[in-house]
Amino acid sequence: MHGVAGCSRREGIALIASFRPPHKVMPVNVADRGRAGVLPEVEAWLSRRTSSAADWPARALLSAKGRATVSVVLPARNEEETVGEIVSAVRRDLVEAVPLVDELVVIDSRSSDGTAEQALRAGAKVFAQDEILPELHDPRYDGKGEALWKSLAVTTGDLVVFVDADLREFRTSFVTGLLGPLLTDPAVGYVKACYDRPLLGAREPNAGGRVTELVARPLLNLHWPLLAGFVQPLAGEYAGRRAVLERVPFVTGYGVELGLLIDLLDMLGLDALAQVDLGRRVHSHQSTEALGGMAGQIMHTAWARLERQDKIVPLHEPSTRLVQFERGPAGHRPLTRDVGVAERPPMATVPQYASRLR
Repeated sequence: MHGVAGCSRREGIALIASFRPPHKVMPVNVADRGRAGVLPEVEAWLSRRTSSAADWPARALLSAKGRATVSVVLPARNEEETVGEIVSAVRRDLVEAVPLVDELVVIDSRSSDGTAEQALRAGAKVFAQDEILPELHDPRYDGKGEALWKSLAVTTGDLVVFVDADLREFRTSFVTGLLGPLLTDPAVGYVKACYDRPLLGAREPNAGGRVTELVARPLLNLHWPLLAGFVQPLAGEYAGRRAVLERVPFVTGYGVELGLLIDLLDMLGLDALAQVDLGRRVHSHQSTEALGGMAGQIMHTAWARLERQDKIVPLHEPSTRLVQFERGPAGHRPLTRDVGVAERPPMATVPQYASRLR
């Protein structure tokens, strides 16, 4: 089914045994480019489905909210320095001052610091990742995507907003901006953030999006050109309708953002997706070596979808080992990390979750 109409929870449970997107993206004639050098469909989408956080003030959205409920979720691992401030701001501005958010949840992903305590003190509900759906812990998965997927099992909102817990200079317009298109247009099922991403010490205002520019954007333009209009395809801030999010698989690691974008394009079509400019995003940055691991997981996520969509015929099983090097006293020493990815099935197919809806 094309678009978000008919995405009821019971339909999701009945129709999805394994993920096979009902909407197939037709091949694109890449020679047919608009004046801006992008596909005409993308050019039209950019104009129609891109807005700014300033377009969505909280009080105006409260009028549009009606009976819909909203959950805000922060996946967090060792973020005691920032998580409390984010939770406090959301509670102050969007729970108490303007009652737009009904549920504020932190998923603690095995933190070894005071992340859970800071989040609780600031007013969030806190769930330990491993205590959610404990019967599914064989195997036990790590990664951000695992925390996001499990959050669906402990939240109740019709709309779910995901916000990274390592943000500095956080503004609650991050939340209202993502909610705006969902609360005002029933045809929109999923909203991504876009913003400037500065890198400390770099001259370029967007130097922080290194994996985006070097890996994700080339992959999308090469294989999924209809997604070329997303400014920040790997943005950690996004929101969706529960009836949509529970119908797609979640990659457990760093490929979760790319996987969701590709799968939702297939399931809903481009017009059901939107993006909102949140201005500027400041957060902690990882080492180049860690970004290499992230890039490896993203490439594996893309590979799986190319194979699933019959866009490639694999002649070999891709290696999940990434060999990197560090210099030591004796010269360069190889370091190996596993960049394989796992996927959780659509939450609507999990019996323990489905029983909630009966």
